[in-house]
Amino acid sequence: MTLLTLFTTPKPFTDPHIARIQRNALRSWLALGEEVEVFLIGDETGVAEVARELGIRHIPDVARNAYGTPLIPALFEQARRHSTSPLLAYINADILLTPSFVQGAHLISQKMSRFLVVGQRWDLEVHEDLSFGPGWEDELRRRVQEHGRRHPPRGSDYFIFPRDCFRNLPPLAVGRAGWDNWMIYYARRQGWPVVDASSFIFIVHQNHDYRHLPGGQPHYRLPETDENVRLGGGRRTIFNLIDATHVLTANGLQRAPLSWPKFWREVEIFPLIYLRSRVLGWLTFALFHPRKAYYEAYAWLAAVTRPWRKREQKSG
Repeated sequence: MTLLTLFTTPKPFTDPHIARIQRNALRSWLALGEEVEVFLIGDETGVAEVARELGIRHIPDVARNAYGTPLIPALFEQARRHSTSPLLAYINADILLTPSFVQGAHLISQKMSRFLVVGQRWDLEVHEDLSFGPGWEDELRRRVQEHGRRHPPRGSDYFIFPRDCFRNLPPLAVGRAGWDNWMIYYARRQGWPVVDASSFIFIVHQNHDYRHLPGGQPHYRLPETDENVRLGGGRRTIFNLIDATHVLTANGLQRAPLSWPKFWREVEIFPLIYLRSRVLGWLTFALFHPRKAYYEAYAWLAAVTRPWRKREQKSG
């Protein structure tokens, strides 16, 4: 029986480097065995051909925003509609997975009924087709230890969750900053455990530039990122791995350790998560981050008064 449906929406297979690392990623997913199935969603150039080449299910139809970017709720709904597995996992299409991914999903699903699993990645330069024969995982770990770099704990490149979770989502754009952080916020707000599996699940991001994005700009500089933040409820909903409630390690699943930074972060987000008050959430943010709050308030006031000031200038 299939335990886990892995789904993604790849970039076009037009840039040679992007095409190579996405093929590497997909082949690593298929190497996980019969407990997983893989869906490619979207009709970008080359996706249908690669799906046929690798024997992967292709779902071409997906709703998009005005910029042509696939929307998260549409991706999630397509994966849910076409699968029967108890667990779903959205993964960025440049991520190499290892058997620890399935092992982690097994362990957590045996302990919890509703949850979100996220985690850090390792960054690695990959410029060749990878082999996934015997011993490939050991070779990848060795290469990462020698040449890789641990990515900072901001957001996540994968999300494992039971199929009934994450319905009725706002129209967030995939591949733009903010939506991955919002997933952690939303799970916390629903009272679901958020598991940081960084110490157990070993994944590798194959480095690339941003030539595939408009103007070659990083995703966090695009207008769609600002729209994601707005749709998600503002900057207070930008959660990171420090906001996880649990961790998965070689010793099993346990509550996240309560360090001083973790304690004060929980105090800061308490009004937002448990009282569901954005106003109180902003006030506690201002208490903990007065300088940032000042600049945010100044920028908001400038934006609000800009139309009035323009009218004043014209009338003067």
